[in-house]
Amino acid sequence: MTTSAAERGGRRGPERPGGPGATPIPAAGLRRRTALFVLPAGVLLVAVTALAVGRYAVGVDQVVRILLGQLLPLERTWTPTEEAAVLNVRLPRVLLAMLVGAGLAVCGAALQAVFGNPIVSPQILGVSSGASFGGALAIVLGLGSAALVLGSFGFGLFALGAVFATSRVRGPAPPLTIVLSGIVVGAFFAALVSLLTYLADPYSELQSLVFWLLGSLATATYGKVAVAGVPVLLGGALICALRWRINVLSLGDEDAATLGMRPGRLRWLLLTAVAAVVAGAVAVSGVIGWVGLVVPHLARLWVGPDHRVLIPVSLGLGAAYLTVIDTVTRNLSTAEIPLGVLTALVGAPVFLVLLHRSRRRMWSDA
Repeated sequence: MTTSAAERGGRRGPERPGGPGATPIPAAGLRRRTALFVLPAGVLLVAVTALAVGRYAVGVDQVVRILLGQLLPLERTWTPTEEAAVLNVRLPRVLLAMLVGAGLAVCGAALQAVFGNPIVSPQILGVSSGASFGGALAIVLGLGSAALVLGSFGFGLFALGAVFATSRVRGPAPPLTIVLSGIVVGAFFAALVSLLTYLADPYSELQSLVFWLLGSLATATYGKVAVAGVPVLLGGALICALRWRINVLSLGDEDAATLGMRPGRLRWLLLTAVAAVVAGAVAVSGVIGWVGLVVPHLARLWVGPDHRVLIPVSLGLGAAYLTVIDTVTRNLSTAEIPLGVLTALVGAPVFLVLLHRSRRRMWSDA
């Protein structure tokens, strides 16, 4: 069977511009190639800038020398105070912001593809509400930071189990049933969180409880980076490994089954990975909304809907986005603004602009 020249060229890949018989590279393909080089450099620049900015400013060149000095025998041109500010105070916070932001963004991109809905976010599964209840319970009972992390993670996974049980009463669960089950489970745990907030002692527990529920990285430590890193990296790696299958799953269950996939099993595998990432993030940072909703849309505008590229780009954009937001929260005023408040204040207008642009594009295409 013969193949066309276009098909043969598609397997070879686009020819070099200017060569014999060259065809122009589509704009989306050019943006994808640019993202592979620009995004890592941008994330690194954001991280170094975040380490330099603060009430005790440290020069960017000194930040680079301090970091390299941990690996190479460089001459010490920095003071002990600068080293302590960069390594002990800011570095764990920047690492945690990048982990949480990357994890939430990847989860948002995966969920929007799995459910075929552009407004789905990690909160839709009820995992965030379950993890919030576990952390709030630990705070009210005064069990300490270790119990807070374990309680958040445990109740987050328990919430996913509840969604799984309620949506599979009789046979496999369609996507709409999973979404509705997640909304119900999330509402139930949100009510329990409200009850704990009402019962909390206003003089000793309420302030820390409310501040944690609004999201914050103020208490970041290397221990919390390790705690969040295990579920976020494992779950994120699984989602990235399945990004080609996510492309197929986004076509619909019938098409996915025709291509030899088991859409129900794949969907629950992805949801379990998302639950692990979200529970790990909430355990160390509280509830931070809008990242998993806004960032995938920004990535989609940049590189298109192909999840083989979209998910890695969402990962990098999410890491940079939350790091920038966290840097602003700790420098905007003397009293640190809760992270969840600022992500909502920034994310809501950005999402409205993206929604307006998508509607204009739909009308122009029609």
